[in-house]
Order: sequence, then structure tokens, then C-alpha cells
Amino acid sequence: MYDIVVTTAFGIESVTASELKTLGYSDYKVENGKITLKGNDKDVAKLNMYLRTADRVYIKLNEFRAETFEDLFQGTLSINFPDFLPRNAKMHVIGKSVKSKLFSVSDCQAIVKKAVVEAMKRKYKTDWFSEDGSTYKIEVALLKDIATISLDTSGIGLHKRGYRTMAGEAPLKETLAAAMVLLSKWTPDRQLIDPFCGSGTILIEAALIGKNIAPGLNRSFDAENWAHIDKKIWNQIREKAKSEVNDLEFKLLGQDIDGKVLKVARENIKRAGVENLVFVQKLPMEELSSKKKYGCIICNPPYGERIGEIKQVEKLYKRMGEVFSKLDTWSYFILTNHLDFEKLFGKKADKNRKLYNGKLLCYLYQYFGPLPPKKKHEVQND
Repeated sequence: MYDIVVTTAFGIESVTASELKTLGYSDYKVENGKITLKGNDKDVAKLNMYLRTADRVYIKLNEFRAETFEDLFQGTLSINFPDFLPRNAKMHVIGKSVKSKLFSVSDCQAIVKKAVVEAMKRKYKTDWFSEDGSTYKIEVALLKDIATISLDTSGIGLHKRGYRTMAGEAPLKETLAAAMVLLSKWTPDRQLIDPFCGSGTILIEAALIGKNIAPGLNRSFDAENWAHIDKKIWNQIREKAKSEVNDLEFKLLGQDIDGKVLKVARENIKRAGVENLVFVQKLPMEELSSKKKYGCIICNPPYGERIGEIKQVEKLYKRMGEVFSKLDTWSYFILTNHLDFEKLFGKKADKNRKLYNGKLLCYLYQYFGPLPPKKKHEVQND
């Protein structure tokens, strides 16, 4: 069994925890930016394949106090790296340091690499390693003089689903877009519109959720190439994920005034394999409309970060309030960093939540409309 650490963006830890619960996990600890749990090789594969809102999945190897480079060296040396790393492993050390005496990240990386090589020498009885095999990314993280040494099983971040080759000017991370959809409680029986769809990320993530397509289905992970994890495990998890895709049919709509970014959106939608579910068109927000009585708007409108844009953005938020109010039985979920959004929009949110769009602190303003009435057969079956 491993100590597994699942990292997340600040603000969406509880969303990731809810995903873990849905996947059948119950014994986990939620902290700022991470969730820890016990698991085996199968869990490593499962978490990478299925988690929509997590950043990465790590195996924690050791945690210890390190106030000197010698502390760091000895704490790292005590790990039996040959249990994980083959003789030809490419040993890539990354690092970070926050509020620690050992503040030079490059020096910490060098010390850890030296200790890893020493641990490998003991097992393999050689002074030289070719490092031409699979990549093993080793992370040294220092926080308040506590060092944590971990193996990154994901490789590239989990937000990289494989469908987005290009993005708009201010791309929303796929993990954050998925969190917004999950927080909205949207289900495929309700209309969903993104009136600022940009490169299509929110709509694509909603389509993947609606179809129950695992986010990692069309990408690879570093740990797939690790010698100590049986490749059959990854194949089994991937085949299971494929078998769980449902046959639901629904239509998600997006609009944007930028024709160029919509070309990118259409390419992303096609690459994600959801072109029969997601439809986008060039249309200003003011022309937002729907004949559907119950629906959901999920969007990430412009923030006005550049000088001179803020007044334009404030006018846009006022117009949004006027346009959205016509869909008075709909729910709205709007992400922005503007502190006066509710005042400009003309309505206080039922709930708002702090979320980080990259390093930018934003708020998800949540307006809850009535849910569609249950159909007769659904009421009888309850």
C-alpha cells in the first residue's frame, strides 16, 4: 500500500473529495490543496484515469524535518528507491520551498538527486546510470522545514486531457471548468449554455461528464511506463472506463463574439469526440435566448485585466444582468474576479465560492433557479 497524495487547486478540494466518494473511497484526509489516502497500484491508475478536478496524483515516499542540507540528504537516502526505480530510470527531480530554511530550490534538487543516486548505487553496485529509461519525476517539497519526497505518477498535469491543442487568450483550465460543472449539479436532462464559450472548455467538460467519459481516457501517464506497476492494470482500468460511457443524447450550446476563437473551439470539440453534443456559434451575449423553461448557464466572462478594459467589463456585467433575468427559471454560475459583480449584475448570488483561476483569486457566483418538475414515472419510482 502507498500513501497517495492527490493535489488540487485551492478552493476545489471538496469537489475532488466528492469525486473520490463517488469512486468508492471513504477513508481520506482533506487539506488545503491536497487530499491524502492509502492505495495500491490499481488505485494509482484509477485516480489518474477518473479524477476530473485533481491536478496530479503522487506516491509519498517520506516526510521528515529538514533544516540543513544534511537532514535533506539523509531523509532522502533512507528511502529504498530501487523498490520503484529500475537501473536505467530517468531520474528527474523537481522542487518547491515555502517558508523553509532551505529556500534554494535548485540546491535542494541537487541534494535530493545526489541522495537518490547513492540509494541506487547500493542496490545496483555501479557508479554510473544511463538514465535512458522511463521518466520518474521525484518531487522535493519543503513547507515550514518539513520535507516531503514524492513520485509524480501523472507526468503532465491531469488538466491536459489531450483535446486542447490551442486555447483562447484567457484559457480556463479543464480541471476548473469541470469543477464549475460539478458544482452546478447540471444533469444532461437540462439545457446548458455558455454565452462566453471561448475555446469551448466548459462545454467539452460538461459533455464528458454527461456521457460519463473518463477524463484520462485519451491520454497517457508517466506511471504507465513504470517497471513495478503491471501494464495489465492500466489496460483493465482503461477498458473499464470505455465500457462505462453511456449512450445519452443531449445538446450543449455555446456562443462567442470572436469568430477566431470559435474555430479553435470547434477543433477542440472534435478532438474530444463530442461534436455531436456541443454546438457553438458566433453570437453576442445580448442575443442569448432559449425556449427551454429550465436550464443552466455556466460561464467565465471577461475580467478586464488590462488597463482601460474595466469600464467595458462593468458595462458587460450590467447587460448580463438584464439579459440573464429574462431566463428567470434558469440557474447561473458565473466566474469572475470582480468584487462588485453582484452589484453590477443587479442581483445578489444565492451562494459564492472562492476559486483560483491560475493564480488569480476569483469567485463563482451561484444563482439557483427552480429544478424541472419530476416526471410522473420518476415520482412513482422514488
